[in-house]
Amino acid sequence: MISLAAPDATMYWLSRRTRNDQFLLYCFTESGRTDNALRAEILQRCAAVPELRLRLHDDPTGLAYPRWIPAEPAAAQIEQHRLPAPHWPELLAAVGRLTGTGVDARESPWRLHIFREVRDGPVCGSPATVVVLQISHALADGRGASRIARALFTEPTPPEAGSASPGAEPVGETPPPGTAPAECRPVSAAGEPESKGGRSARPASAKQALGPPGADEFAPVPRIGGLPADRGARSPGIPAVPLASLRAAVTLPVGIARTVRRGMAAARARNELAALTTAGRVPPPGTGYPPGPLNGPAEVTGHAVRLLVCPADDFRVPGLSVTVVGLTVVSIAVERYLRAYGAQVTRLGAQVPMALPPRRGVRNNYRSLGVDLAAGEQDPRRRAALIAAELTARRERARHPLLDAQDAVDAVLPPLLLRRDVRDYPIDSIPEQVTGHTVVSSVNRGPADLRFGGAPVRFTGGFPALGSVMHLTHGIHGLGQTVTLSVHADPGVVDPDVYAGHLRDALRELPRLRD
Repeated sequence: MISLAAPDATMYWLSRRTRNDQFLLYCFTESGRTDNALRAEILQRCAAVPELRLRLHDDPTGLAYPRWIPAEPAAAQIEQHRLPAPHWPELLAAVGRLTGTGVDARESPWRLHIFREVRDGPVCGSPATVVVLQISHALADGRGASRIARALFTEPTPPEAGSASPGAEPVGETPPPGTAPAECRPVSAAGEPESKGGRSARPASAKQALGPPGADEFAPVPRIGGLPADRGARSPGIPAVPLASLRAAVTLPVGIARTVRRGMAAARARNELAALTTAGRVPPPGTGYPPGPLNGPAEVTGHAVRLLVCPADDFRVPGLSVTVVGLTVVSIAVERYLRAYGAQVTRLGAQVPMALPPRRGVRNNYRSLGVDLAAGEQDPRRRAALIAAELTARRERARHPLLDAQDAVDAVLPPLLLRRDVRDYPIDSIPEQVTGHTVVSSVNRGPADLRFGGAPVRFTGGFPALGSVMHLTHGIHGLGQTVTLSVHADPGVVDPDVYAGHLRDALRELPRLRD
């Protein structure tokens, strides 16, 4: 058994209060195999992916962190859905309903949803199979979830003669996907601390984890180790739980003392960072934004999704990353949408999750940047340049090693205290300042060499979660020669079709970035 790290436990405990699962959509050409054959094949694949052979075991006393224990994939975790009519609009409606659900990681931290014979979808001129991997945020962040999906949909390569013993089982690890073209690669991933009065997505504490789960900078998905589970492994016996609780109770005073010591060091680091900022050696922090029309009401009233699948070449602009190009498109569309409904748009910001280097034992490695979207700038080239400069400044500050001092505090926070913070945090209220008015997350999911039932993949998408503050989120997901701009909206706040129309109009302006 392996205990959850503090960021991962935060995500798990938050899932008991709100929906924060990740949903990874993959569209494949329709397979000629039968339903039963497809389900049997994918179940066998699941058994070869270490992360899909786990479930959570919670400590009933609350003194110890939950632990991952072995659990074999079951057929019930793979669900085939029958649409009233097998057409793309019905598929989008069904996926929208799924995004309002959540898994219980104690029973299973993932589900796989299959929709067959879907017609009239983008890119595919023939019927398609759409597969949605729903996964607990405690199990993986955006990069980790993409790596799991890649392992799941990569067909095993037949071993060369003499390279493997007969009957060897496939291994869940897969090579890292190919890199994006040079102009699409980002600067090294980093994150942004919480803006003044805002909420960030750095999943190290209850307050900081309330940003959008899941997504990271447009960078190749790395290899991050899972926890192998032996076939037929049994759950821990009853004595293991009291032992873990007893150990946590005995070490609680030590944990509190370590938290206090590291907290004092973090305070010194904040003062030093403030001095460097005053001296102009570090960019200032983001100022945050007053909540806007997209940031309320507190309760999410519903879920709707849309996908715009584009040629990757549309997002390849010399000197700009795919993330910057996507942010530019979103900034134009959001501003026009709000103005069309009579809103005064003076400032506009996006919360952009950014990847952090992997940390041992931690599955959620990201923070959030608050990126200004240059509202009011009419020249798309100038707008993109301003967004790129802002993103660079936010990244530079977030990369500073002094910010690691707060991570060190969170790493030793006793679970009893962290669980209390998650339980008591007012997630249903709208703060006076937010990190951004919308969410834009970006992940490169590698080359388009994935298959399902022997059929090739066409494109991928994903939907960052909605919440009390965020009622409109975006995903930018690359796969092979496509980039998909995904929309997840609360239809009580945003008309998804009208807004998607503004996104299409903004996409048509991308050639102006090359002028």
